[in-house]
Amino acid sequence: MSILGVNGALAGAYQYANRTQKTGTNKTGFTEQLQKTGDSAETSKVDAYTEYLRSKYGNVRIQNVGKDQQSLDRMGKSMNGSDVVIAPNILEQMANDPEKAAYYEGKIDDFFEATPRLKASFAAQGLDYQPCGVVVHEDGSVTYIGGCGDSPERVAEVNAINKAKREKEAAQRKASMERSQEAEEERRQQMEITYRKQMMAEVLANRTMDAGRITFTSTSAVMGSAIAAYEKNIMDAAGILK
Repeated sequence: MSILGVNGALAGAYQYANRTQKTGTNKTGFTEQLQKTGDSAETSKVDAYTEYLRSKYGNVRIQNVGKDQQSLDRMGKSMNGSDVVIAPNILEQMANDPEKAAYYEGKIDDFFEATPRLKASFAAQGLDYQPCGVVVHEDGSVTYIGGCGDSPERVAEVNAINKAKREKEAAQRKASMERSQEAEEERRQQMEITYRKQMMAEVLANRTMDAGRITFTSTSAVMGSAIAAYEKNIMDAAGILK
C-alpha cells in the first residue's frame, strides 16, 4: 500500500472516530486504538474497529452464525461466557456507520449488563445461570446465548438423594438375596427330610416283605412235618392190619 493510501485510510478512521464520539457511545477507547495501530501499513477502518471491539469486549470473532438451533448450540459450546461473534457484513457496517456501531454495541452491552440480574433471578429459583455470549447475525438480528442448570447446592442435594436411593436399592437387593438363600436352604432341608422319610418308608417296606417270606417258609415246614407224620401214621396202621 502506498503512503498516500495508508494516510487516506487513517484519515478516514480518525474521521470515523470523531463522528462516533458525537453519537454518545464510548468511542474514546476506539480513538486510542486507532492511535496505537496507526503506524501499521495494514491498518484499515474495519481492522482498527475490530481491535477496538476486542479491547472492549475481549474475545471477538468475525464469522457468520446460522439462526437455527443446531448452529446456536454448536456456537454456544465453543463460548466461554463473554464471547462476541459478529457477521462480517455487520462488522463492516459498524465500522463505517456510527449509528450502526452505537446500536449493535448497545445490544452487546445489554447482554453483559443483564448477566448479573439473570444470575440473581435464576439463583432465586435454585438454578445457576451460565452466560455464553452474543451473536450478531448477518441479517442484523442479535442472539444472546446462555443456559442454566442446577445450582451447586441443588446438585449436591440431588447427588445425596441419588446416593441414598442407590444405597437403599443395594440394601433391598442384598435382603432379597438373603431371603432367597434362606428360602433355598429351607427347600433343601425339606427335600432332605422328605428324602429321609422316603428312605425310612422303603426300609420298613423291605423289612415287612422279608418278615412275610420268613413266616411263609416256617408255615410250609410245619405243614410238611404234619403231612409226613400223617403219612407215617397211615403206614403204621397198614402194617398192623397185615
